[in-house]
Amino acid sequence: MGWLRDETGLDRTEANYTPLTPLSFLKRAVQIWPDHPAVLYGPHRKSYAEYVERVTRLASALAGAGVAPGDVVATILPNIPAQAEAHFGVPACGAVLNAINTRLDPDTVAYILDHGEARLVLCDTQFLPTLAEAIERMESAAPQVIEVPDDFAGVHRHSDYPQYEDFLAGGDPEFVWHMPQDEWESLALNYTSGTTGRPKGVVYHHRGAYLNAMGQVLSWRMTLNPVYLTIVPLFHCNGWCHTWMMPALGGTVVCCRDITAPAIFDAIADEGVTHFGGAPIVLNMLVNAPAEQRRNFDHVVEVFTAGAPPAPATLAKIEPMGFNVTQVYGLTEVYGPATECTWKAEWEPLQGADRAAIKARQGVAMPFMEEVRVTDEALADIPRDGEAKGEIMFRGNGVMKGYFKNPKATQEAFAGGYFHSGDIAVHHPDGYVQIADRAKDIIISGGENISSVEVESCLMGHDAVLLCAVVAKPDEKWGEVPCAFVELKDGHDATEAELIAYARERLAGFKTPKTVVFRELPKTSTGKIQKFELRGLAKTL
Repeated sequence: MGWLRDETGLDRTEANYTPLTPLSFLKRAVQIWPDHPAVLYGPHRKSYAEYVERVTRLASALAGAGVAPGDVVATILPNIPAQAEAHFGVPACGAVLNAINTRLDPDTVAYILDHGEARLVLCDTQFLPTLAEAIERMESAAPQVIEVPDDFAGVHRHSDYPQYEDFLAGGDPEFVWHMPQDEWESLALNYTSGTTGRPKGVVYHHRGAYLNAMGQVLSWRMTLNPVYLTIVPLFHCNGWCHTWMMPALGGTVVCCRDITAPAIFDAIADEGVTHFGGAPIVLNMLVNAPAEQRRNFDHVVEVFTAGAPPAPATLAKIEPMGFNVTQVYGLTEVYGPATECTWKAEWEPLQGADRAAIKARQGVAMPFMEEVRVTDEALADIPRDGEAKGEIMFRGNGVMKGYFKNPKATQEAFAGGYFHSGDIAVHHPDGYVQIADRAKDIIISGGENISSVEVESCLMGHDAVLLCAVVAKPDEKWGEVPCAFVELKDGHDATEAELIAYARERLAGFKTPKTVVFRELPKTSTGKIQKFELRGLAKTL
Protein backbone atom coordinates (compact mmCIF):
# COMPACT_ATOMS: atom_id res chain seq x y z
CA MET A 1 0.00 0.00 0.00
CA GLY A 2 3.02 2.31 0.38
CA TRP A 3 3.27 5.03 3.00
CA LEU A 4 -0.43 5.94 2.64
CA ARG A 5 -1.83 2.74 4.13
CA ASP A 6 -5.39 4.02 4.35
CA GLU A 7 -6.81 6.35 1.69
CA THR A 8 -10.39 6.16 2.90
CA GLY A 9 -12.14 9.44 2.14
CA LEU A 10 -9.46 10.64 -0.27
CA ASP A 11 -11.72 10.37 -3.27
CA ARG A 12 -11.95 12.47 -6.40
CA THR A 13 -14.69 15.05 -5.87
CA GLU A 14 -16.00 18.22 -7.50
CA ALA A 15 -13.97 20.19 -4.96
CA ASN A 16 -10.60 18.68 -5.80
CA TYR A 17 -10.86 17.58 -9.44
CA THR A 18 -11.89 19.34 -12.65
CA PRO A 19 -11.26 17.84 -16.09
CA LEU A 20 -8.55 19.77 -17.89
CA THR A 21 -9.74 21.74 -20.91
CA PRO A 22 -8.48 24.82 -22.80
CA LEU A 23 -11.97 26.27 -22.41
CA SER A 24 -11.01 27.12 -18.84
CA PHE A 25 -8.31 29.51 -20.08
CA LEU A 26 -10.89 31.76 -21.74
CA LYS A 27 -13.30 31.55 -18.80
CA ARG A 28 -10.54 32.79 -16.53
CA ALA A 29 -9.23 35.47 -18.90
CA VAL A 30 -12.53 37.31 -19.15
CA GLN A 31 -12.67 37.61 -15.38
CA ILE A 32 -9.19 39.15 -15.17
CA TRP A 33 -8.81 41.11 -18.43
CA PRO A 34 -12.36 41.89 -19.69
CA ASP A 35 -11.23 45.10 -21.44
CA HIS A 36 -7.87 43.86 -22.73
CA PRO A 37 -7.57 43.25 -26.51
CA ALA A 38 -8.19 39.59 -27.27
CA VAL A 39 -8.47 39.38 -31.07
CA LEU A 40 -7.33 41.93 -33.66
CA TYR A 41 -7.82 41.88 -37.43
CA GLY A 42 -7.91 45.20 -39.23
CA PRO A 43 -11.04 47.01 -37.95
CA HIS A 44 -12.09 43.92 -35.94
CA ARG A 45 -10.76 44.73 -32.46
CA LYS A 46 -12.44 42.72 -29.72
CA SER A 47 -11.80 42.77 -25.99
CA TYR A 48 -11.98 39.62 -23.90
CA ALA A 49 -15.51 40.52 -22.85
CA GLU A 50 -16.53 40.84 -26.50
CA TYR A 51 -14.59 37.73 -27.52
CA VAL A 52 -16.33 35.61 -24.89
CA GLU A 53 -19.74 36.95 -25.89
CA ARG A 54 -19.10 36.04 -29.53
CA VAL A 55 -17.80 32.58 -28.58
CA THR A 56 -20.86 32.03 -26.38
CA ARG A 57 -23.25 33.14 -29.11
CA LEU A 58 -21.52 30.77 -31.53
CA ALA A 59 -21.88 27.85 -29.13
CA SER A 60 -25.55 28.68 -28.62
CA ALA A 61 -26.20 29.09 -32.35
CA LEU A 62 -24.56 25.75 -33.10
CA ALA A 63 -26.69 24.02 -30.47
CA GLY A 64 -29.75 25.74 -31.91
CA ALA A 65 -28.82 24.43 -35.36
CA GLY A 66 -29.01 20.88 -34.03
CA VAL A 67 -25.34 20.31 -33.23
CA ALA A 68 -25.24 17.93 -30.26
CA PRO A 69 -22.34 17.07 -27.94
CA GLY A 70 -19.97 14.74 -29.78
CA ASP A 71 -21.00 15.96 -33.23
CA VAL A 72 -18.36 17.31 -35.60
CA VAL A 73 -18.34 20.92 -36.77
CA ALA A 74 -15.96 21.67 -39.65
CA THR A 75 -14.36 24.94 -40.67
CA ILE A 76 -12.85 25.90 -44.01
CA LEU A 77 -11.36 29.21 -42.94
CA PRO A 78 -8.07 31.11 -43.14
CA ASN A 79 -6.65 32.75 -40.03
CA ILE A 80 -9.49 35.19 -39.41
CA PRO A 81 -11.43 35.93 -36.19
CA ALA A 82 -14.17 33.39 -36.94
CA GLN A 83 -11.56 30.62 -36.96
CA ALA A 84 -10.25 31.68 -33.53
CA GLU A 85 -13.82 31.90 -32.22
CA ALA A 86 -14.58 28.41 -33.52
CA HIS A 87 -11.71 26.98 -31.48
CA PHE A 88 -13.63 27.88 -28.34
CA GLY A 89 -17.22 28.08 -29.56
CA VAL A 90 -17.36 24.59 -31.07
CA PRO A 91 -16.18 22.76 -27.91
CA ALA A 92 -18.26 25.13 -25.76
CA CYS A 93 -21.35 23.44 -27.22
CA GLY A 94 -19.77 20.01 -26.68
CA ALA A 95 -18.90 19.45 -30.33
CA VAL A 96 -15.62 18.38 -31.95
CA LEU A 97 -13.79 20.89 -34.15
CA ASN A 98 -12.58 19.75 -37.57
CA ALA A 99 -10.49 22.57 -39.08
CA ILE A 100 -10.00 21.64 -42.75
CA ASN A 101 -7.01 22.71 -44.83
CA THR A 102 -8.18 25.47 -47.17
CA ARG A 103 -5.92 24.29 -50.01
CA LEU A 104 -7.33 20.80 -50.33
CA ASP A 105 -9.07 19.66 -53.50
CA PRO A 106 -12.85 19.05 -53.53
CA ASP A 107 -12.46 15.27 -53.59
CA THR A 108 -10.37 15.25 -50.42
CA VAL A 109 -12.69 17.74 -48.70
CA ALA A 110 -15.62 15.47 -49.60
CA TYR A 111 -13.82 12.51 -48.08
CA ILE A 112 -13.10 14.43 -44.86
CA LEU A 113 -16.69 15.63 -44.52
CA ASP A 114 -17.96 12.10 -45.10
CA HIS A 115 -15.42 10.40 -42.85
CA GLY A 116 -15.75 12.94 -40.03
CA GLU A 117 -19.54 13.10 -40.37
CA ALA A 118 -19.58 16.89 -40.07
CA ARG A 119 -23.00 18.28 -39.15
CA LEU A 120 -22.18 21.89 -40.03
CA VAL A 121 -19.43 23.81 -41.86
CA LEU A 122 -18.26 27.37 -41.34
CA CYS A 123 -16.81 28.35 -44.73
CA ASP A 124 -14.99 31.46 -45.89
CA THR A 125 -16.56 32.94 -49.02
CA GLN A 126 -13.38 32.37 -51.04
CA PHE A 127 -13.64 28.61 -50.54
CA LEU A 128 -17.37 28.17 -51.15
CA PRO A 129 -16.82 26.87 -54.73
CA THR A 130 -14.54 24.12 -53.40
CA LEU A 131 -17.06 23.26 -50.68
CA ALA A 132 -19.95 23.22 -53.17
CA GLU A 133 -18.09 20.77 -55.40
CA ALA A 134 -17.13 18.67 -52.39
CA ILE A 135 -20.74 18.44 -51.23
CA GLU A 136 -21.73 17.19 -54.66
CA ARG A 137 -19.22 14.35 -54.29
CA MET A 138 -20.22 13.38 -50.76
CA GLU A 139 -21.72 9.96 -50.15
CA SER A 140 -23.51 10.91 -46.91
CA ALA A 141 -25.87 13.73 -46.02
CA ALA A 142 -24.54 17.21 -46.72
CA PRO A 143 -23.72 19.37 -43.72
CA GLN A 144 -25.34 22.71 -43.03
CA VAL A 145 -23.26 25.59 -44.39
CA ILE A 146 -22.65 28.98 -42.80
CA GLU A 147 -20.89 31.49 -45.05
CA VAL A 148 -18.14 33.61 -43.46
CA PRO A 149 -17.39 36.68 -45.62
CA ASP A 150 -14.26 38.73 -45.01
CA ASP A 151 -15.01 42.28 -46.08
CA PHE A 152 -11.68 43.55 -44.71
CA ALA A 153 -9.87 41.32 -47.24
CA GLY A 154 -12.32 42.17 -50.03
CA VAL A 155 -13.95 38.73 -49.87
CA HIS A 156 -17.62 39.68 -49.90
CA ARG A 157 -20.77 37.63 -49.52
CA HIS A 158 -22.03 35.90 -52.66
CA SER A 159 -24.34 33.06 -51.64
CA ASP A 160 -27.74 32.38 -50.14
CA TYR A 161 -26.26 30.49 -47.20
CA PRO A 162 -26.84 31.95 -43.73
CA GLN A 163 -24.18 34.52 -42.86
CA TYR A 164 -21.83 34.12 -39.93
CA GLU A 165 -22.64 37.43 -38.22
CA ASP A 166 -26.38 36.75 -38.54
CA PHE A 167 -25.77 33.25 -37.17
CA LEU A 168 -24.00 34.73 -34.13
CA ALA A 169 -26.71 37.33 -33.62
CA GLY A 170 -29.21 34.50 -33.23
CA GLY A 171 -27.19 32.94 -30.42
CA ASP A 172 -27.84 33.46 -26.71
CA PRO A 173 -25.07 35.45 -24.95
CA GLU A 174 -26.12 33.73 -21.68
CA PHE A 175 -25.72 30.21 -23.08
CA VAL A 176 -24.07 27.90 -20.55
CA TRP A 177 -20.93 26.31 -21.94
CA HIS A 178 -20.73 22.55 -22.15
CA MET A 179 -17.61 21.70 -20.14
CA PRO A 180 -16.18 18.19 -20.55
CA GLN A 181 -17.10 15.65 -17.88
CA ASP A 182 -14.01 13.67 -18.82
CA GLU A 183 -10.80 15.30 -20.05
CA TRP A 184 -10.39 12.35 -22.43
CA GLU A 185 -13.41 13.62 -24.39
CA SER A 186 -12.55 14.52 -27.98
CA LEU A 187 -11.82 18.17 -28.67
CA ALA A 188 -10.59 18.28 -32.25
CA LEU A 189 -10.29 16.14 -35.38
CA ASN A 190 -7.37 16.99 -37.67
CA TYR A 191 -6.68 15.21 -40.94
CA THR A 192 -3.12 14.46 -42.00
CA SER A 193 -1.83 15.56 -45.39
CA GLY A 194 -2.64 12.27 -47.05
CA THR A 195 0.31 12.31 -49.45
CA THR A 196 0.39 8.51 -49.58
CA GLY A 197 -3.34 7.79 -49.67
CA ARG A 198 -6.44 9.01 -47.92
CA PRO A 199 -5.73 11.35 -44.99
CA LYS A 200 -6.05 9.95 -41.48
CA GLY A 201 -8.17 11.66 -38.85
CA VAL A 202 -6.08 12.52 -35.78
CA VAL A 203 -8.20 12.90 -32.64
CA TYR A 204 -7.19 15.30 -29.84
CA HIS A 205 -8.59 15.27 -26.31
CA HIS A 206 -9.13 18.22 -23.96
CA ARG A 207 -6.34 17.10 -21.61
CA GLY A 208 -3.69 16.99 -24.32
CA ALA A 209 -4.56 20.42 -25.71
CA TYR A 210 -4.57 21.96 -22.22
CA LEU A 211 -1.20 20.49 -21.28
CA ASN A 212 0.35 21.28 -24.67
CA ALA A 213 -0.71 24.91 -24.34
CA MET A 214 0.60 25.18 -20.78
CA GLY A 215 3.86 23.48 -21.71
CA GLN A 216 4.51 25.92 -24.54
CA VAL A 217 4.11 28.85 -22.15
CA LEU A 218 7.13 27.48 -20.30
CA SER A 219 9.06 26.52 -23.42
CA TRP A 220 8.54 29.94 -24.99
CA ARG A 221 9.45 31.71 -21.74
CA MET A 222 6.24 33.71 -22.00
CA THR A 223 5.00 36.37 -19.59
CA LEU A 224 1.65 38.14 -19.31
CA ASN A 225 -0.06 39.90 -22.23
CA PRO A 226 1.96 38.68 -25.23
CA VAL A 227 0.86 39.68 -28.73
CA TYR A 228 0.70 36.63 -30.99
CA LEU A 229 0.54 36.67 -34.79
CA THR A 230 -1.31 33.73 -36.40
CA ILE A 231 1.07 32.64 -39.15
CA VAL A 232 0.70 28.92 -38.49
CA PRO A 233 -2.66 28.05 -40.08
CA LEU A 234 -5.31 27.25 -37.48
CA PHE A 235 -6.18 24.18 -39.54
CA HIS A 236 -2.63 22.89 -38.95
CA CYS A 237 -2.54 21.10 -35.57
CA ASN A 238 -5.06 23.74 -34.45
CA GLY A 239 -2.39 26.39 -34.90
CA TRP A 240 -0.02 24.43 -32.63
CA CYS A 241 -2.56 25.04 -29.81
CA HIS A 242 -1.46 28.69 -29.64
CA THR A 243 -4.95 30.21 -29.92
CA TRP A 244 -6.08 28.02 -27.04
CA MET A 245 -2.97 29.12 -25.12
CA MET A 246 -3.24 32.91 -25.44
CA PRO A 247 -6.09 33.49 -22.92
CA ALA A 248 -4.01 31.72 -20.24
CA LEU A 249 -1.71 34.76 -20.40
CA GLY A 250 -4.22 37.46 -21.27
CA GLY A 251 -2.59 37.56 -24.69
CA THR A 252 -3.75 39.20 -27.89
CA VAL A 253 -4.26 37.20 -31.08
CA VAL A 254 -3.49 39.15 -34.26
CA CYS A 255 -5.04 37.36 -37.23
CA CYS A 256 -3.09 37.17 -40.47
CA ARG A 257 -5.01 35.92 -43.50
CA ASP A 258 -2.27 36.16 -46.13
CA ILE A 259 1.26 35.34 -45.08
CA THR A 260 3.51 37.93 -46.71
CA ALA A 261 6.60 39.76 -45.53
CA PRO A 262 4.85 43.18 -45.48
CA ALA A 263 1.94 41.75 -43.46
CA ILE A 264 4.33 40.29 -40.87
CA PHE A 265 6.51 43.40 -40.58
CA ASP A 266 3.41 45.63 -40.36
CA ALA A 267 1.93 43.51 -37.59
CA ILE A 268 5.17 43.66 -35.61
CA ALA A 269 5.53 47.43 -36.05
CA ASP A 270 1.87 48.46 -35.74
CA GLU A 271 0.40 45.91 -33.33
CA GLY A 272 3.51 45.18 -31.29
CA VAL A 273 3.61 41.47 -32.11
CA THR A 274 5.92 39.68 -29.70
CA HIS A 275 5.52 36.02 -30.78
CA PHE A 276 4.74 33.95 -33.82
CA GLY A 277 5.28 30.44 -35.11
CA GLY A 278 6.08 29.48 -38.65
CA ALA A 279 7.84 27.12 -40.99
CA PRO A 280 11.42 27.87 -42.10
CA ILE A 281 10.02 29.19 -45.38
CA VAL A 282 8.56 32.12 -43.42
CA LEU A 283 11.95 32.92 -41.91
CA ASN A 284 13.48 32.71 -45.36
CA MET A 285 10.85 35.10 -46.69
CA LEU A 286 11.69 37.67 -44.00
CA VAL A 287 15.44 37.33 -44.52
CA ASN A 288 15.05 37.92 -48.25
CA ALA A 289 12.41 40.68 -48.09
CA PRO A 290 13.51 43.84 -49.94
CA ALA A 291 14.06 46.99 -47.90
CA GLU A 292 10.77 48.56 -49.01
CA GLN A 293 8.81 45.68 -47.46
CA ARG A 294 10.49 45.92 -44.06
CA ARG A 295 9.54 47.97 -41.01
CA ASN A 296 11.66 48.99 -38.06
CA PHE A 297 10.75 47.70 -34.60
CA ASP A 298 12.43 48.13 -31.24
CA HIS A 299 11.76 44.82 -29.51
CA VAL A 300 12.83 41.19 -29.89
CA VAL A 301 10.25 38.93 -31.53
CA GLU A 302 10.25 35.37 -30.24
CA VAL A 303 9.76 32.80 -33.00
CA PHE A 304 8.97 29.09 -32.88
CA THR A 305 9.94 27.44 -36.13
CA ALA A 306 9.09 23.90 -37.22
CA GLY A 307 7.96 21.85 -40.18
CA ALA A 308 11.45 21.14 -41.48
CA PRO A 309 14.93 21.74 -40.11
CA PRO A 310 15.81 25.37 -40.99
CA ALA A 311 19.05 25.89 -42.82
CA PRO A 312 21.81 27.21 -40.54
CA ALA A 313 22.40 29.98 -43.09
CA THR A 314 18.82 31.23 -42.62
CA LEU A 315 19.05 31.12 -38.83
CA ALA A 316 22.34 33.01 -38.89
CA LYS A 317 20.81 35.82 -40.94
CA ILE A 318 17.48 36.31 -39.17
CA GLU A 319 18.68 36.67 -35.58
CA PRO A 320 20.45 40.01 -36.12
CA MET A 321 17.18 41.35 -37.59
CA GLY A 322 15.50 41.20 -34.16
CA PHE A 323 14.11 37.66 -34.14
CA ASN A 324 15.06 35.08 -31.53
CA VAL A 325 14.37 31.71 -33.09
CA THR A 326 13.68 28.53 -31.15
CA GLN A 327 13.55 25.34 -33.17
CA VAL A 328 10.66 23.06 -32.19
CA TYR A 329 9.52 19.80 -33.69
CA GLY A 330 6.37 17.75 -33.76
CA LEU A 331 3.60 16.28 -35.88
CA THR A 332 -0.17 16.46 -36.14
CA GLU A 333 -0.27 13.33 -33.96
CA VAL A 334 1.39 15.18 -31.04
CA TYR A 335 -0.66 18.42 -31.13
CA GLY A 336 2.05 20.29 -33.02
CA PRO A 337 5.33 21.10 -31.23
CA ALA A 338 6.50 18.43 -28.80
CA THR A 339 10.25 19.02 -28.57
CA GLU A 340 12.22 22.25 -28.20
CA CYS A 341 15.82 23.31 -28.65
CA THR A 342 16.17 24.66 -25.12
CA TRP A 343 18.95 27.21 -25.14
CA LYS A 344 21.82 26.81 -22.67
CA ALA A 345 23.93 29.60 -21.19
CA GLU A 346 27.17 27.96 -22.28
CA TRP A 347 26.11 28.33 -25.91
CA GLU A 348 25.71 32.10 -25.68
CA PRO A 349 29.26 32.91 -26.86
CA LEU A 350 28.70 30.92 -30.07
CA GLN A 351 28.35 33.04 -33.19
CA GLY A 352 27.58 32.57 -36.87
CA ALA A 353 27.43 29.05 -38.23
CA ASP A 354 28.29 27.46 -34.86
CA ARG A 355 25.39 29.20 -33.14
CA ALA A 356 22.98 28.39 -35.99
CA ALA A 357 24.02 24.75 -36.01
CA ILE A 358 22.95 24.37 -32.37
CA LYS A 359 19.69 26.24 -32.99
CA ALA A 360 18.87 23.86 -35.84
CA ARG A 361 18.50 20.97 -33.41
CA GLN A 362 15.01 19.73 -32.57
CA GLY A 363 16.07 19.39 -28.95
CA VAL A 364 14.45 17.80 -25.94
CA ALA A 365 10.94 16.94 -24.83
CA MET A 366 8.60 19.81 -23.97
CA PRO A 367 7.26 19.79 -20.39
CA PHE A 368 4.01 17.97 -21.25
CA MET A 369 5.72 15.11 -23.11
CA GLU A 370 6.78 12.27 -20.83
CA GLU A 371 9.45 10.77 -23.03
CA VAL A 372 11.19 11.27 -26.38
CA ARG A 373 13.53 8.51 -27.53
CA VAL A 374 15.47 7.67 -30.67
CA THR A 375 15.44 3.93 -31.24
CA ASP A 376 16.39 1.19 -33.64
CA GLU A 377 13.89 -1.25 -35.13
CA ALA A 378 13.92 -3.34 -31.93
CA LEU A 379 12.96 -0.22 -29.88
CA ALA A 380 16.40 -0.15 -28.28
CA ASP A 381 17.96 3.28 -27.74
CA ILE A 382 20.60 4.20 -30.31
CA PRO A 383 23.99 5.46 -29.11
CA ARG A 384 23.99 9.13 -28.14
CA ASP A 385 26.96 9.91 -30.32
CA GLY A 386 25.44 12.35 -32.82
CA GLU A 387 26.08 9.89 -35.65
CA ALA A 388 23.95 6.74 -35.23
CA LYS A 389 20.46 7.13 -36.66
CA GLY A 390 17.10 5.87 -35.42
CA GLU A 391 13.40 6.74 -35.33
CA ILE A 392 11.98 9.37 -32.98
CA MET A 393 9.45 7.89 -30.53
CA PHE A 394 7.01 9.76 -28.27
CA ARG A 395 5.17 8.85 -25.08
CA GLY A 396 3.08 11.21 -22.99
CA ASN A 397 -0.07 13.29 -22.57
CA GLY A 398 0.70 15.18 -25.76
CA VAL A 399 0.08 12.16 -27.99
CA MET A 400 -3.21 11.87 -29.89
CA LYS A 401 -6.05 9.55 -28.85
CA GLY A 402 -5.56 7.77 -32.17
CA TYR A 403 -6.78 7.76 -35.75
CA PHE A 404 -10.54 8.15 -36.17
CA LYS A 405 -12.24 4.98 -37.45
CA ASN A 406 -8.84 3.39 -38.11
CA PRO A 407 -7.90 1.05 -35.24
CA LYS A 408 -5.34 -0.80 -37.38
CA ALA A 409 -3.36 2.35 -38.13
CA THR A 410 -3.65 3.42 -34.49
CA GLN A 411 -2.32 0.08 -33.29
CA GLU A 412 0.60 0.27 -35.71
CA ALA A 413 1.41 3.84 -34.69
CA PHE A 414 1.45 2.88 -30.99
CA ALA A 415 3.33 -0.42 -31.32
CA GLY A 416 5.56 -1.12 -28.33
CA GLY A 417 3.94 1.56 -26.19
CA TYR A 418 5.29 4.55 -28.13
CA PHE A 419 4.06 6.74 -30.97
CA HIS A 420 6.25 6.07 -34.01
CA SER A 421 6.99 9.39 -35.71
CA GLY A 422 8.55 8.09 -38.93
CA ASP A 423 11.28 10.71 -38.56
CA ILE A 424 14.93 9.67 -38.56
CA ALA A 425 17.27 11.46 -36.16
CA VAL A 426 20.58 11.36 -34.34
CA HIS A 427 20.88 11.69 -30.57
CA HIS A 428 23.63 14.01 -29.34
CA PRO A 429 25.62 13.22 -26.17
CA ASP A 430 23.81 16.03 -24.31
CA GLY A 431 20.44 14.40 -25.00
CA TYR A 432 19.37 16.74 -27.81
CA VAL A 433 17.67 15.17 -30.82
CA GLN A 434 18.39 16.34 -34.35
CA ILE A 435 16.42 15.19 -37.38
CA ALA A 436 18.43 13.57 -40.12
CA ASP A 437 15.45 12.91 -42.39
CA ARG A 438 12.05 11.42 -42.81
CA ALA A 439 12.48 7.68 -43.24
CA LYS A 440 11.19 7.96 -46.79
CA ASP A 441 13.60 10.82 -47.59
CA ILE A 442 16.84 9.00 -46.79
CA ILE A 443 18.81 8.52 -50.02
CA ILE A 444 20.68 5.21 -50.28
CA SER A 445 23.48 5.55 -52.82
CA GLY A 446 25.83 2.62 -53.36
CA GLY A 447 24.93 1.31 -49.92
CA GLU A 448 25.66 4.67 -48.24
CA ASN A 449 22.87 6.56 -46.45
CA ILE A 450 22.64 10.22 -47.42
CA SER A 451 20.61 12.72 -45.40
CA SER A 452 18.69 14.99 -47.74
CA VAL A 453 18.56 17.54 -44.90
CA GLU A 454 22.36 17.73 -44.78
CA VAL A 455 22.61 18.36 -48.52
CA GLU A 456 19.81 20.94 -48.40
CA SER A 457 21.47 22.81 -45.53
CA CYS A 458 24.67 22.96 -47.54
CA LEU A 459 23.02 24.36 -50.69
CA MET A 460 21.01 26.90 -48.67
CA GLY A 461 24.33 28.47 -47.72
CA HIS A 462 24.83 29.63 -51.32
CA ASP A 463 23.99 33.32 -51.73
CA ALA A 464 21.81 32.73 -54.80
CA VAL A 465 19.64 29.95 -53.31
CA LEU A 466 16.24 30.90 -51.88
CA LEU A 467 14.90 27.38 -51.29
CA CYS A 468 15.96 23.87 -52.14
CA ALA A 469 14.82 20.30 -51.72
CA VAL A 470 16.89 17.18 -52.29
CA VAL A 471 15.37 13.81 -53.20
CA ALA A 472 16.53 10.47 -54.53
CA LYS A 473 16.92 10.07 -58.29
CA PRO A 474 17.10 6.50 -59.63
CA ASP A 475 20.55 5.61 -60.95
CA GLU A 476 21.65 2.44 -62.76
CA LYS A 477 25.07 2.34 -61.14
CA TRP A 478 24.43 3.58 -57.59
CA GLY A 479 20.76 2.71 -57.15
CA GLU A 480 19.97 6.26 -56.08
CA VAL A 481 21.80 9.60 -56.24
CA PRO A 482 20.89 13.02 -54.78
CA CYS A 483 18.88 15.32 -57.02
CA ALA A 484 18.44 18.96 -55.97
CA PHE A 485 15.46 21.15 -56.87
CA VAL A 486 16.30 24.82 -56.36
CA GLU A 487 14.47 28.16 -56.28
CA LEU A 488 16.78 31.12 -56.82
CA LYS A 489 16.45 34.52 -55.17
CA ASP A 490 15.16 37.37 -57.32
CA GLY A 491 18.00 39.04 -59.14
CA HIS A 492 20.42 36.15 -58.55
CA ASP A 493 21.80 33.61 -61.00
CA ALA A 494 23.51 30.28 -60.57
CA THR A 495 24.22 27.34 -62.85
CA GLU A 496 23.91 23.63 -62.20
CA ALA A 497 27.67 23.21 -62.44
CA GLU A 498 28.24 26.07 -59.99
CA LEU A 499 25.96 24.60 -57.31
CA ILE A 500 27.36 21.10 -57.74
CA ALA A 501 30.89 22.48 -57.34
CA TYR A 502 29.78 24.48 -54.28
CA ALA A 503 28.38 21.34 -52.67
CA ARG A 504 31.42 19.23 -53.58
CA GLU A 505 33.69 21.65 -51.69
CA ARG A 506 31.64 21.11 -48.54
CA LEU A 507 30.32 17.54 -48.71
CA ALA A 508 31.64 14.07 -49.33
CA GLY A 509 31.60 13.22 -53.02
CA PHE A 510 28.81 10.64 -52.75
CA LYS A 511 26.59 13.24 -51.02
CA THR A 512 27.01 15.84 -53.75
CA PRO A 513 23.91 16.32 -55.98
CA LYS A 514 24.40 14.79 -59.41
CA THR A 515 21.55 16.85 -60.89
CA VAL A 516 20.23 20.34 -60.09
CA VAL A 517 16.84 21.45 -61.39
CA PHE A 518 15.80 25.12 -61.19
CA ARG A 519 12.06 25.55 -60.60
CA GLU A 520 9.47 26.77 -58.11
CA LEU A 521 9.06 24.17 -55.38
CA PRO A 522 5.60 22.73 -54.64
CA LYS A 523 4.53 23.59 -51.09
CA THR A 524 1.73 22.84 -48.67
CA SER A 525 -0.31 25.64 -47.10
CA THR A 526 2.00 25.52 -44.08
CA GLY A 527 5.12 26.05 -46.16
CA LYS A 528 6.36 22.46 -46.22
CA ILE A 529 7.94 21.42 -49.48
CA GLN A 530 6.02 18.54 -51.05
CA LYS A 531 8.85 16.14 -51.67
CA PHE A 532 6.56 13.39 -52.91
CA GLU A 533 5.92 15.49 -56.02
CA LEU A 534 9.63 16.07 -56.51
CA ARG A 535 10.41 12.38 -56.08
CA GLY A 536 8.01 11.71 -58.94
CA LEU A 537 9.69 14.35 -61.11
CA ALA A 538 13.15 12.98 -60.33
CA LYS A 539 12.15 9.60 -61.72
CA THR A 540 11.46 11.22 -65.11
CA LEU A 541 14.79 13.03 -65.42
